Amino acid sequence: MPQLDRAPACPQHNRSRIGLVALLLFGIAFGTSAQAADSLRPNVLLIYTDDQGYGDASCLNSESKITTPHLDRLAREGMVFTDAHCSDTVCTPSRYGLLTGRYSWRTELKRGVFGAERPCLIEDSRPTLASLFRHAGYQTAMVGKWHLGMDLPGERGDRDWSQPVRDMPLDKGFDFFFGIPASLNYGLLAWFEGRFAAVPPTAFTSKKPNAIAIDDYRIEPPYGPPPADLSGPDRWGNVKGPIEVAPDFVDAECLSRFTDRALDWVDSWHADHAATPFFLYLAYTSPHKPVIPLERFRGTSQAGAYGDFLIETDWHIGRLLDQLDRLGIAENTLVIVTSDNGPETTWRKRIDRYGHHSNGRYREGKRSIYEGGHRVPFLVRWPAVVSANTTSSIPICQTDLFATFAEMLATEVAADAAEDSESFLPSLTGRPQARRSPIIHHGAQGRFAIRSDNWKLVMPHRKASFELYDLSQDPEESHDLASAHPDVVATLTDEITAIVRNGRSTTGPVQANDQPWWDDLTWLEPPQTPAQPE
Repeated sequence: MPQLDRAPACPQHNRSRIGLVALLLFGIAFGTSAQAADSLRPNVLLIYTDDQGYGDASCLNSESKITTPHLDRLAREGMVFTDAHCSDTVCTPSRYGLLTGRYSWRTELKRGVFGAERPCLIEDSRPTLASLFRHAGYQTAMVGKWHLGMDLPGERGDRDWSQPVRDMPLDKGFDFFFGIPASLNYGLLAWFEGRFAAVPPTAFTSKKPNAIAIDDYRIEPPYGPPPADLSGPDRWGNVKGPIEVAPDFVDAECLSRFTDRALDWVDSWHADHAATPFFLYLAYTSPHKPVIPLERFRGTSQAGAYGDFLIETDWHIGRLLDQLDRLGIAENTLVIVTSDNGPETTWRKRIDRYGHHSNGRYREGKRSIYEGGHRVPFLVRWPAVVSANTTSSIPICQTDLFATFAEMLATEVAADAAEDSESFLPSLTGRPQARRSPIIHHGAQGRFAIRSDNWKLVMPHRKASFELYDLSQDPEESHDLASAHPDVVATLTDEITAIVRNGRSTTGPVQANDQPWWDDLTWLEPPQTPAQPE
C-alpha cells in the first residue's frame, strides 16, 4: 500500500502559461494586437446557484418539467460546458474551491459544512478570485450567501452588534458585501451590508414547517426572545440550536433582496467607476431549502414548488441580463452561471411525483461521490469573445476559474496559490485546449474519486471498495469495471496518490496540505511515527 510521504512532482500537463505570451496569443486568436486584446478585459458576473441539479434547466434537459428561458438564453448566446464539476458536493467546500482554485479537502475541512460562526476557511494570505480581480484594477463585490465562516461579535445570547464582523468577504478581496453568513438553517440570519446588519439579529427562531414543498421548512416570523437554553437542539431537531435572526428577516425575500442589491451595485458602478471593469459574485440561496417561491411564481412549473422556485431564480437572472443590455455592457461582460453541487435528496420524490429528474441522467445527487453529486450546470456567455450556441465537452472543475481568469488578465499565478486550477480560456476563445490533469471529486462524507479522460475511479472508503466506470459508455455509473481493468485501477491510484501527496494537481513545487494524513485516505497507510526513546 502506498505511503503518504512527499513524492516528486506529478508528470501532469503544464499549467497554462500566464503573462505576456498568453496575452499575445489571446490577441492573435482574434486578429488583434496585445493592446487591443487588453482592452477586452471583461466585466465578470459569476452567479452561483445552490443545490441546482444538472437536469433542472430546460437547456440541459429536454425532458425537464421546469422552463428556464433566461438560462436557455445564456446557452443560446454562449457556451455550455456539459462535463463541468464542482470541487465538492456540499456548500462550504465547493465555495472554497470556487474562490481559491484549491480543493477544500486540503484544508481542515474534511467532511460536511460550516455553520455561520467560526474562523473563515479562507486564510487572509490566500489569494481569491476577488483579490485576483482587485489586483488587476477591478471593482469587486459579493452579494448573497457566504457560508465560509465569519467572526461575529460576542457570543450567542451576548452580542454587541455595534462591533463589526471580521474575517469575512471584505477581508478576502471584495470591496463590497451584501448578504447572509450561511445557509438559512445555520445559526444566524440578518441582512448584512459590509460589516454590519442594518437590523441586528436580536431575536430567535426555529425551523417552521413548509406546507408547499417536499420535506422542507421555513424561516419566517413570528420570532421570539432568547430561550432559556441556547445550547441544545430546538423543537425541529436542529442540533445547532436556536437560530439568531433579525426581526425583519424573511426567507422568501432572499432572491429579491440579493438581485435588487446586485442591480443597485452595478448601477452605482456604472455611474461612478465605469472606466474600470467589475467582478460581481452573486451567490443565490435557491433552490436550496427552504423552497419558498413568491406567490406570483407558484404553479408555474410542472415540478412542484421546487420547479416554481427555479423559475423564480431564472427570472431574477433575466433581470440581471436585462440590466447589462440596458447599460450597453452586455457585449463585453462575461456571465457564468453554475451550481455548488447536485440536487438535494428530495430529487427522488420529484421523480415519483412529477417525473422530473433534477439530476438528469446521472447517479444520485447532493453529498454523493457519483456524477449527480458534482456534475453541475455551467453556462458561459461573453459575446465579444465566446461564439454563440456552442458546446464544450471537455472536463472542467470550478477550481479552474482562477487560472482561467488569471490567463485572461495576463496575471501570473504564484506557486503557492490555486494549486488545483487549470485554465480553460482556450476553449472559450476557440483555440485548441490541452488535456486537463485528472480532476479529484470529493463526497460530503469524505470519499474520493479521480477522473482522468473517460475513466472515473471511486476510491475505497470505510467498508466500500474500488469502483471503476467508463463515463464515455456508462455516464450513469451502472457498470463497475474495477475487476475487469486492474491496470487502470492501479494507474489511477498512483495518480491520485501523487496529487494528494504533492499538495497540488498542477505542475509546480510541492505544497503542503493543511493536514498530512486523515482517515478518509483509506488506500494510503498513515505516515510512520518514529519510535520514541525509552
